[in-house]
Amino acid sequence: MKVLPSNLRLGNVIKEKNRLWSVVRMQHTQPGKGGAYFQIELRNIEDQTKQMKRVRASEELEKATLIERKATYLFRDAEGYVFLDSETYDQMSVPENVVGDAHVFLQEGMVIMLTMYEEQVIGVIFPKSVEVVVESADAVVKGQTATSSYKNAVLANGVNIKVPPHIEGGAAVMVDPSTGEYLAKA
Repeated sequence: MKVLPSNLRLGNVIKEKNRLWSVVRMQHTQPGKGGAYFQIELRNIEDQTKQMKRVRASEELEKATLIERKATYLFRDAEGYVFLDSETYDQMSVPENVVGDAHVFLQEGMVIMLTMYEEQVIGVIFPKSVEVVVESADAVVKGQTATSSYKNAVLANGVNIKVPPHIEGGAAVMVDPSTGEYLAKA
């Protein structure tokens, strides 16, 4: 679908030179001399390289049509992570580079959203929060009550995060998988 750059938003995906690019940043510029243009920063979906593109305001770009499908995480194999499509019940193997750093928060049976382009998975959308058990937590230091203080903790999946002083080892906590930050006690 062809769109003008003024209709693009951050996170939209465009197709250029048979490659998919995600819009990271946009800036509209109207110089005193010449026509208006958009300076667009793009990130390649496959290899995460970036490029800057200058587009005239009247020039059309090819916006990619993406499909989101609900899927359940099953297991990891030699090819990547295996998901079960909730609509077709087909198993799909997704490479580790598509899943990204949040793969440590994947749990068997977790329902996620797969972003697809022409039957190829190009992204994984995790839930807003994931429940994880705290394996160990540092001891509380007395006298640190003047400001909000956090202590180090290690989760069952091996991730180090900062948690409030009242969280102890064995407690279940809610964590944002995209940032790895503590959200709440489960």
